[in-house]
Amino acid sequence: MRSLELGAVGLLLLVAGVAAQGTKYGLWTPDRAHADAQPIQWTGGQFEFPCASTKSLFKSSGKYIAKNVIATRAQLIGDNIFLALPRYRKGVPATLVKTSVQPGTCSTTFKPYPCWDLQEEGNCKALQSVVDLVVDQNEVLWVLDTGIVNTLEKPIRKCPPKVVAMSVKTGKVLKTVSLEGLTSSSSRLQYLVVDYAPDGGCFIYVSDAANRAIIVYNLQADRGFRVVLPKAVSAGCRSRDVLYIALIRRDCGSTELYFTYLSTSKLFSLKSEYLRSGVADGRILDLGKKPTRMVIIGTDNGSAIFFRNEGDAEVYRWDTNSTFSENNFKPVYRSQTCQLVTHAIPDYKRNTMRVLQSNFPDYMQNRIGCGAIQQLSQMQGCW
Repeated sequence: MRSLELGAVGLLLLVAGVAAQGTKYGLWTPDRAHADAQPIQWTGGQFEFPCASTKSLFKSSGKYIAKNVIATRAQLIGDNIFLALPRYRKGVPATLVKTSVQPGTCSTTFKPYPCWDLQEEGNCKALQSVVDLVVDQNEVLWVLDTGIVNTLEKPIRKCPPKVVAMSVKTGKVLKTVSLEGLTSSSSRLQYLVVDYAPDGGCFIYVSDAANRAIIVYNLQADRGFRVVLPKAVSAGCRSRDVLYIALIRRDCGSTELYFTYLSTSKLFSLKSEYLRSGVADGRILDLGKKPTRMVIIGTDNGSAIFFRNEGDAEVYRWDTNSTFSENNFKPVYRSQTCQLVTHAIPDYKRNTMRVLQSNFPDYMQNRIGCGAIQQLSQMQGCW
């Protein structure tokens, strides 16, 4: 249950995890679900600027175009939600923000996190384009910054890719890990996972779809390496595919990384102990054929993986303690607005799972009018 121990609130979260263990739909239990289940919805992105003149300056210079803002990944701690706003197009003033999920909230305003100075394009000490984020058991926020902006228009590499760790309590930057020596000019870094070894050592894993690799970085040793996956893992890939990774935590305390390309037919896994040591040859498990193109959208920080099928609004839960079979895929959420979920995340305070959804395909094709419609909803269970 180590995955549920988040710093000072560890005991509370441990109790929540035990209460949810064995239930049919992850962390959601009907008798303890809160009444504040109304979704939070917003269009584009509204920011809390230092003053009106600063906002006007950002707008007139093209640094703030509200309709070009979209949230794709999220993390929750208490009533605070941290959002990744990738700089897919110009006009995204901040790529990492914080906002509130308090009961009764029907709209939201973004506060750059931890501050405006850390959002400056072209400043390699700042964040350029955050595509994924993770909060670990010590309330440390880890973010994956690709260093590339305007990826849907004319991609510009502003800075080398990096992973930045910040204290959620203080907003202080604790560690910056450069991935420059572990990547190439063709790398497409997409997802981030944080893992702790039995001895307490911290490791980060990053998927590099273009190079069929998982980057492993040992924080204690301050060094990293690439684990190149077998060609069988990418058999059937499209030219620009997505490499999903999801970390599963067992009751015994061990962890295992599940991974698959969107377009391929198989799902694979590798025990973290092998990944951390860089010894993957012959140890990768082929879990079988996927019934469809699966979009992995998150975990419950335990044994469950949440996913949807490509282009579909329904979300399913698979308990990895059971066999990889359609019979074990349980429907747990359906968007009433035909929006697509991009992230499923635990909400420990309310003992539930939440989903971040949007009309992401419309955004990608620039058919959004005033901006992408985004929504943070509570996963209600079976439908």
